[in-house]
Amino acid sequence: MAVDYYAVLKLTRNANQEDVKKAYKRLAMKWHPDKNPVDHEEAEAKFKQVCEAYDVLSDPQKRQIYDVYGEEGLNEVEFDVAAPPPRRSEPDDIFKEFFEEQNSWQRAFKKTCNGGGGGGGSGRSQKSGGGKKVAAVESKLACSLEDLYKGARRKMRISRTVPDNFGKSKTIEETLKIDIKPGWKKGTKITFPEKGNQESGSSAADLIFVVDEKPHDVFKRDGNDLVVDHKLTLLEALTGTFVNLTTLDGRVLPIPVRNIINPGYEEVIPNEGMPISKDPTKKGNLRIKFDVVFPSKLSAQQRSDLRRVLGEVDN
Repeated sequence: MAVDYYAVLKLTRNANQEDVKKAYKRLAMKWHPDKNPVDHEEAEAKFKQVCEAYDVLSDPQKRQIYDVYGEEGLNEVEFDVAAPPPRRSEPDDIFKEFFEEQNSWQRAFKKTCNGGGGGGGSGRSQKSGGGKKVAAVESKLACSLEDLYKGARRKMRISRTVPDNFGKSKTIEETLKIDIKPGWKKGTKITFPEKGNQESGSSAADLIFVVDEKPHDVFKRDGNDLVVDHKLTLLEALTGTFVNLTTLDGRVLPIPVRNIINPGYEEVIPNEGMPISKDPTKKGNLRIKFDVVFPSKLSAQQRSDLRRVLGEVDN
């Protein structure tokens, strides 16, 4: 039976990252096996489930996959979604990583565990991590506005150095899959735990890709809105026209302009902007900013005609 990770952490589906952290901290302390010597088996099972739930819901990439495809989707790499970063198998590693350093999590654990200040402790309490963790490595992921509108898959070929069995550095290569979600913004981070360089005696660095948005020839992005600058002749501004815009997904959008357009006028088309990443069924607005181009010169006859026509309008 599929596990409801939100129910495990007693959260709703709109819980933010701070809610996830608070729920995990409370439940991990409650069900840690070392704190439940009487019901050790039940506690161990619940502790493992709590850690697994946190592992998924605290990672934006895994959480997106889980929200769409459920628990099974996390185990599939051939879905039309990004392959999730390797899942951490040890609940204790998740527990200790949450408290950042071994000393800090041991202090927090002792405060909540009866008799926790004693000398020996179990193997779980004394288990050492993989050494000092190397600082994360960040790399830009340049994305076109079309990619951020429709979504896209990228395959990133990386090379990294890791120690061999004798502690000497060697270079390995692998391909990482990134699924760019519709609505992602500049600055969005995609983290691959322990996919960076590794030094002997240390844990491998995390590899973080940071979305960077390429400039577009037609559209500018303003939050979830798309903005277009469009020029009109004075005749079009006064008498009306149709503006045909090709959207980022290739549709031709005919937009009737019926009002008299003043310089600086902005037409707003609802739900034709960028997808909203938290709910891709919703979109921002498309905003068309009009620039009225006045003629550089007029003949005497044209001036006379304009005076006559516009004079009649005023009257």
